Amino acid sequence: KFAEEELMPHAGEWDKKHEFPTKAVNDLAELGMMGINVSTDHNGSELDALSYAIAMEEISRGCASVGVIMSAHNSLYLYPIDTF
Repeated sequence: KFAEEELMPHAGEWDKKHEFPTKAVNDLAELGMMGINVSTDHNGSELDALSYAIAMEEISRGCASVGVIMSAHNSLYLYPIDTF
């Protein structure tokens, strides 16, 4: 529902205007998607890899750019911090 209602209607415009989708990213954070596999000790959602993959697929279906932002934040930034 989020991908269809909040991402799909704006995806083309964000890409054409080279805009960072700030509101969409903030909304993802409120939904717990910007810390999906981080422990609850660090205010993450503490979901497993399968949940992460399903969430990534759904978000990317709505807007590939937002999917990349979510992926980079969870995998490249938060995973090392949470692990080490």
